[in-house]
Amino acid sequence: MESLGSVLLVLQLIVAIFLVAVILMQRSNGGALSGLGGDSGIGGLLSARGKGNVLTRTTAILATLFFVLSMALSIYYSHVQIHHTSIVDGGASAPVTTEEQAPDVPLEPEVPVAE
Repeated sequence: MESLGSVLLVLQLIVAIFLVAVILMQRSNGGALSGLGGDSGIGGLLSARGKGNVLTRTTAILATLFFVLSMALSIYYSHVQIHHTSIVDGGASAPVTTEEQAPDVPLEPEVPVAE
């Protein structure tokens, strides 16, 4: 059951990266990728308007998928029992001091004093 959460998180990350990339490929004035394809498109698919339509559709699909995955993750993790663990609950021992580790080593370094 834990692997489902991991798969959803990885898919969410991949969709988010692609969504950012697709949004950054669009131009702000509506002529998406106008300098890359020229006018020799396949039936207008790669024309300025066709590129904008493809990127707009891709953005809409990725945004919808992003929101659906977000809802799925929130529903999944609302039903998962999270076991909180603490060092205090585990009965951890006290930290070892330097005196206990090496009793022969002085705690303060010996520094010669000028006379």
